[in-house]
Amino acid sequence: MSEAGDFVDYTLQMESTWEKAAETDERLNGSLKVYGASIGAVRGTVRDALKKFKDLDHDDITALSSELWEEPVFERRLAAVVLLQTKVKLLVNTDLTRIEGFIRQAGTRELVDPLAKDVVRALMARLEGLARDRAHRVLERWAEDPDPELRHAAAIAASSP
Repeated sequence: MSEAGDFVDYTLQMESTWEKAAETDERLNGSLKVYGASIGAVRGTVRDALKKFKDLDHDDITALSSELWEEPVFERRLAAVVLLQTKVKLLVNTDLTRIEGFIRQAGTRELVDPLAKDVVRALMARLEGLARDRAHRVLERWAEDPDPELRHAAAIAASSP
């Protein structure tokens, strides 16, 4: 794992409580492992990681998001979402492929909804020209996909804020 990935993972584990873990596990019906870190702790951890690792470019951000997503742990995946939300201005239309994989593997709408609303919708709003056209074709494909979470994400991303 990268130094940034190790930092995020370790910090999330240190910010965890068994009470929060039990609450989150019950809410998610066991669909993902949980550490038990609060949403505030996840956001703070991502903020601290971005301060500590200041020079992360597009490729670093997308690689770190994939690294965090790789393990089926709710807080790690939420940290990946927060990272993408925070750095959405660095994303390009081809990043929709990675995000599609995240949506398919999310395991909960608590991850799908912010990906669709705060990442995909925000990305779509700033794309222009050919990149925008290509991204719209991706969303049209998502809207017809057999995966209900992908169709749900497409509907959210295509709706007005």
